[in-house]
Amino acid sequence: MKKLHLFILKSYLGPLVMTFFVSVFLLLMQFLWKYIDDLVGKGLEWNVILELMFYASSTFIPMALPLAILLSSIMTFGNLGEHYELVALKSAGISLPRIMRPLIILSILISVMAFLFSNYVMPVANLKMRSLLYDVRHIRPEINIKEGIFYNGIEGFSIRISKKNTETKMLFDIKIYDQSKSQGNLNVTLADSGFMRLSEDEKYLMMTLYNGLRYDETLEEGVRNEHKKFPYRRDKFLEQTILFELEGAGFQRTDEDLFKDHYEMLNVQQLSATIDSLNQAIVKKQNDFGVTMFKSNYLKREDPRIKNDTVKEFKSFDSLFLSLNKVDKAKIYSLASDFIRGAKSYASTIKEDVKSRREWVSRHDIEWHRKFTLSFACLVLFFIGAPLGAIIRKGGIGMPVVVSIIFFILYYLLSIMGEKFSREGVIPVYYGMWLSSAVLFPLGVFLTYKAATDSTIMNTDTYVIYYKKILAFIRKRK
Repeated sequence: MKKLHLFILKSYLGPLVMTFFVSVFLLLMQFLWKYIDDLVGKGLEWNVILELMFYASSTFIPMALPLAILLSSIMTFGNLGEHYELVALKSAGISLPRIMRPLIILSILISVMAFLFSNYVMPVANLKMRSLLYDVRHIRPEINIKEGIFYNGIEGFSIRISKKNTETKMLFDIKIYDQSKSQGNLNVTLADSGFMRLSEDEKYLMMTLYNGLRYDETLEEGVRNEHKKFPYRRDKFLEQTILFELEGAGFQRTDEDLFKDHYEMLNVQQLSATIDSLNQAIVKKQNDFGVTMFKSNYLKREDPRIKNDTVKEFKSFDSLFLSLNKVDKAKIYSLASDFIRGAKSYASTIKEDVKSRREWVSRHDIEWHRKFTLSFACLVLFFIGAPLGAIIRKGGIGMPVVVSIIFFILYYLLSIMGEKFSREGVIPVYYGMWLSSAVLFPLGVFLTYKAATDSTIMNTDTYVIYYKKILAFIRKRK
């Protein structure tokens, strides 16, 4: 049996490693396609791009493992069935569960390792990747001023050119609006032509202008509008150089501690502690709301316009209210309406605050369950792939790839749907996150049973014969 187990393991490990790296590569290409606009044209060094790709690839491992296990198990048992090796083993008295035993043990080990990876390595990879991606996305892109369009890429300035010579790099009909003081277009520079270049340290943009005018309008502070004279100054120049500071130019690393409290950067223990703290904060918020609402809106102070001795003469508020004249009643109606509107506004604010807090708790709870569901998916998809391969009896990358994609899409859609419902509070988080496993695990058990009993559920002749029997029965009844 040891030789048989080694043979099964060797047949399985090759496709598993190949499909795993293919899956990671495909997910990485999707990641690069999504963020291609944030990476191109920023002068990034290759080591920064490779570091980002490495950390991004690490975050894709929990997603790539279930797909690789599903595809490799279908390929392995499909090849064994196609070459009649499964038939030979079964004829020797070895059942399918016994043939699958070493791979079941391996899948359990992979599931445990996947959980350990998600719990201890994944938060660090997410932290590194997210912080690096944040730094890359906030690098100022290259200055590219298009003709006839205002360029607002430099903070506090708006630049427009009418024409640009791509060969000589000369700019024509230049307008520069200085808005750095947040007081409007008080400073305007016009020039017939000019050119621009970056400083050696790439922290400043140097623009040299020729044959232009500069208008400076002064705001008179402390003077009423009807007395303002709106003074301005106009300067004419033949050549002038303007220096623009490029904040954020160049690649700078941000402190990773700014991102470490995000739910994707926490392990199971930290998520549990954070969820408990957030729930306690919600309970305290709700309790404080009741106390504040009771004190501020139900126990109002007495109106100073009504004397205390007058109040004592009445036994109820209704009789007191009916004794007032129309003017006092109108004032009381107005005060009551103001109190009600204030209470309603306060209640709405607290409601939205509690709702957002619960959504934040749900995101932490979802991440807590995700570390278990992705690991358990490795075992579930193995029990789907292995019996399917034994039933289909087709190896290679043709039919197995098609069947794997169908089942993985089903698993992915159920996961996305359950996560969405959990995030919106439609169903409890544990229902939504375990929905895909709850649907596919019984399917895996059913397929394993059918494969162990040599079922012909994937044989089209079986359904044709069954259909003919139904037609014959209908004709006989007629």
